[in-house]
Amino acid sequence: MAARFRPDPTFYPSPTMAMQAPPEQLAYVVLLDPTGAKRPDAMAVVDVDPASKSFAQVVGQVDMPNIGDELHHFGWNACSACLCPYAPHPHVERRYLVVPGINSSRIYILDTQPDPKRPQIVRTIEPDELFRKTGYASPHTTHCGPEGIYVSALGAPDGGGPGGIFMLDHETFDIRGRWEIDRGPQVLHYDFWWHLGHDTLISSEWGTPNMVRRGLVPELLLGGKYGNSLHVWDLRRRKHLERLELGPEYQMVLELRPAHNPTRPWGFASVVVSLKDLSASIWLWFLEGGKWQIKKVIEIPAEPADPALLPPLLKGFGAVPPLITDINLSLDDKTLYVSCWGTGEFLQYDVSDPHNPKKTGSVHLGGIVRQTAHPNQPDVKLGGGPQMVEVSRDGRRVYFTNSLYAPWDEQFYPGGFDGWMVKLDVPADGKGMTLDPKFFLQFEPGLRGHQIRLQGGDASSDSYCYP
Repeated sequence: MAARFRPDPTFYPSPTMAMQAPPEQLAYVVLLDPTGAKRPDAMAVVDVDPASKSFAQVVGQVDMPNIGDELHHFGWNACSACLCPYAPHPHVERRYLVVPGINSSRIYILDTQPDPKRPQIVRTIEPDELFRKTGYASPHTTHCGPEGIYVSALGAPDGGGPGGIFMLDHETFDIRGRWEIDRGPQVLHYDFWWHLGHDTLISSEWGTPNMVRRGLVPELLLGGKYGNSLHVWDLRRRKHLERLELGPEYQMVLELRPAHNPTRPWGFASVVVSLKDLSASIWLWFLEGGKWQIKKVIEIPAEPADPALLPPLLKGFGAVPPLITDINLSLDDKTLYVSCWGTGEFLQYDVSDPHNPKKTGSVHLGGIVRQTAHPNQPDVKLGGGPQMVEVSRDGRRVYFTNSLYAPWDEQFYPGGFDGWMVKLDVPADGKGMTLDPKFFLQFEPGLRGHQIRLQGGDASSDSYCYP
């Protein structure tokens, strides 16, 4: 990959400057075959320019060469982190998408140039290479850092633990190896993010491949065996520092969203379910008095429901759990978005004071029982619910899709569902949101949308070294 003479114009030193960037015109969305056997997964290119004749339509698509990948949380090869003062790669481009397959342990590198609507596969990292060079399997989440590409993995090639993080080169995409020098007690793994201004990495816990690839295992859940902790790491020294336990009743600590301003040592973590009452929750981690701490700041209760309307997994409970499966934080660190995949509710909170979030908006779409329709097609009941969410750099537009992970889709929505993507508009003050009636994208039958990335960057692609 040729170096640029000047930094990529989509890189910004600070989140404040990134909020002034031009609006996105395209979105990249992974499409999954829920059967894992009928056809390859794909990368769709969606037109998100309201002035375009093809607005809210798929305008490009590349099918993967293999079947059964289950593409997951992909990301850019490079981003604004490359402008950090110690970054050795300030002149690479935000050009390539790094796309991991959670089931196949295969990683695809897609080039979005010269035509952003027609990305091309330029390299495939086969599972054997990943196993040999890292000892990890089931790559899950990709983040571009100052000195390379970080990728999390759920576990080992035999399906057990431990999970962890490995590195890819910014330019060649060669695997460098495991990131950890001293991994401490962490065995389960899921997401990770960092505070570049504090040389700290935070990681979360879900389960090993054997614990998740066939769906939720009730015995493991009721036994409190899924992840219930956050982990604090020394980012530069790659060493585990401490474990922050939420308590065994809080199962599956998933998405992490740190403050974008590097001077703010706090962030939010989502918890899928409480064994006590099926509620879901949002936790704040923060640095106070030189010590990292956590506390629950949002709790969302389960909704009572007729057992006849529930999937077998939930009939005995007579309630629908919210199932928080994704969250996102606006670049100004003032607005948090929460996807409740079970109830079909999408929530907005004012987190200007992160210790005391205030609910400012709510939209329903889909849901296990509600099956709420979109205003574009008010007579069509929707399956799935708000899931992977992405926020534009200026915070004025929010997008989400409705598929979680094929075996989990099957458990909670056994009747199946079609894949869709929607857009919401947010006023300038960040309070409230409305569905765009013109943006209701139904993907081709047999494919479901998952992770979204916006052309030029979005609220969860980049990290910054300046406030």
